[in-house]
Amino acid sequence: MVQLAGGERQFVKAAMAAPFLEREQERALAIRWKEQRDEQALHHLAHAHMRLVIAIAGRFRNYGLPPADLIQEGHVGLLEAAARFEPERDVRFSTYATWWIRASMQDYVLRNWSIVRGGTSSGQKALFFNLRRLRAKLSRDGRPVDTSRIYATIAQAIGVSQADVATMDARLSGPDISLNAPVAQSDNSSMTEQVEFLVDNHPLPDEAVTEVIDADRRMTWLRDALDVLSERELRIVRERRLSEEGATLEALGTRLGISKERVRQIENRAMEKLRRILIERHPDEVVGVVN
Repeated sequence: MVQLAGGERQFVKAAMAAPFLEREQERALAIRWKEQRDEQALHHLAHAHMRLVIAIAGRFRNYGLPPADLIQEGHVGLLEAAARFEPERDVRFSTYATWWIRASMQDYVLRNWSIVRGGTSSGQKALFFNLRRLRAKLSRDGRPVDTSRIYATIAQAIGVSQADVATMDARLSGPDISLNAPVAQSDNSSMTEQVEFLVDNHPLPDEAVTEVIDADRRMTWLRDALDVLSERELRIVRERRLSEEGATLEALGTRLGISKERVRQIENRAMEKLRRILIERHPDEVVGVVN
């Protein structure tokens, strides 16, 4: 990690004063580090490129994170680039290192900008770092601001859904709020927390258990009632009503060697039998078991 002895300003000044490396100097240092693990060569190579780290850190200044921390993360990326750089390729080290420095800083921003983790996919990451710029650009095109149009344009440009754009825009528009944060009260009643205003649309535990028990009981009734059907009626009901695929009348008729109209008639007759037997056995509770 970069040690900011003497203060951040002094460190930046020293880094910006470091001499540039010629292509051959850069290549020689990279070879010494790769082949001989010469730490002096690594230090020289990294020190000469710290101005690049500082310049890239300036692009992330609007995320409210300490510049010193961004520079430290960028230095990690710089060292990673040095470890992976192949000096035999005809590429300047600064060109190669830029990607690693920026990626390291982006990861740091995503981990620390909010307590809620974001940017977990490449599309979400691109949206996080480009939304503000794209929105500002679209808002300056001379036309009246149309949020839905802006969201649609950004979604298409980045390759995410409009819902993702709207969600990210809301996150970037305000700070995180703790669920335990108090809500101001107009009277003298006890303080209420944000979490108490969350709405859970799921059924209560006792309601969920009751629904499961009722569903199991109705399935038992239905299995017992299927005994009144003939073999062909049972096959048609199973393949038409009780399978996930749901066979078509035409396909089922072909397998049974009858017309699809005949299949429909047999199905209707079988369903009527089931309704009748279920009503006879459970007259007060059978509503909705057979549709």
